Amino acid sequence: MTGRTRLTAEQRRETILTAATAVFAERGYQRAKASEIAARVGVSEPVVFQNFGSKAGLFAAVIERASDTAEQLLSSFDGGPVPSVLRALLSPEHLDALHAPGSLGVLFAEGTASDADPRVREAAAAAVQRLARGVTSMLQRAQEAGELSVDLDAEAFAWSLMSFVAARSFRRAVAPDAELERRLVEQLLRPLG
Repeated sequence: MTGRTRLTAEQRRETILTAATAVFAERGYQRAKASEIAARVGVSEPVVFQNFGSKAGLFAAVIERASDTAEQLLSSFDGGPVPSVLRALLSPEHLDALHAPGSLGVLFAEGTASDADPRVREAAAAAVQRLARGVTSMLQRAQEAGELSVDLDAEAFAWSLMSFVAARSFRRAVAPDAELERRLVEQLLRPLG
């Protein structure tokens, strides 16, 4: 008879975080239940709370991890021409994937919702600000390399890009035609040349 391998505290926390990321991305913060996360990991609900304190604490940790993932994605594009990188990141296909149920984009939207727990909103705000700093840095490096005009306000432009990404579901709900998305991206990226 073989016994189950006992996980270290760090491994247990990691498995809970992985399961929570999937559940929150699929169901949203409000509809997700700690019991569902615990069941996916094969632990009791109190074990989830022992590791993260509360559902809000768990979601805050998930948001931080999503921010790490987004930052790694940005870093993976380092060295490519910034206008091309941004066109790829802002393509309708990429934006659809980012806002699809089960995606990390859903986590940021859930975290910044006005009815979210204050601790969740705070963690989401910090994560989005961190991501905006990463985009700003990418733009500044491109300016230093002579790829972008030094007149471009990198921070303001980064926030314009982030706002554009966040408003995808709004545009999908009310925009008159699908081609508008491509035209908006071209308009937004026009200052980059």
